[in-house]
Amino acid sequence: MIKRFGQMIRIKPGDLEQYKKYHANPFPGVNEMIRKCHLKNYSIYARGDYLFSYFEYDGDDYDRDMAMMAADPATQDWWDHVKPLMQPLDDRKEGEFWSDMEEIYHLD
Repeated sequence: MIKRFGQMIRIKPGDLEQYKKYHANPFPGVNEMIRKCHLKNYSIYARGDYLFSYFEYDGDDYDRDMAMMAADPATQDWWDHVKPLMQPLDDRKEGEFWSDMEEIYHLD
């Protein structure tokens, strides 16, 4: 069963172009780890100071796969570069960096 995710975060003023440059050429191993952790159809969109991400998860243990990703040295290096460019939303849940969104409607 596929689970869909929508998430939001802010990009810090003046940092969108750097964020775009990083994503135009991700560090070696980053995309491979995303795939290994069962994330599919992953997209990030920008509008003003906001970023929106959409992805689908087709694994059987999301928390385990996200822990595997977080423990990966290439991913940690990537996050060390891109996380400082972002500002989590004020109303995020405890422990969130990107804020999860509620799916309201889906049409296959």
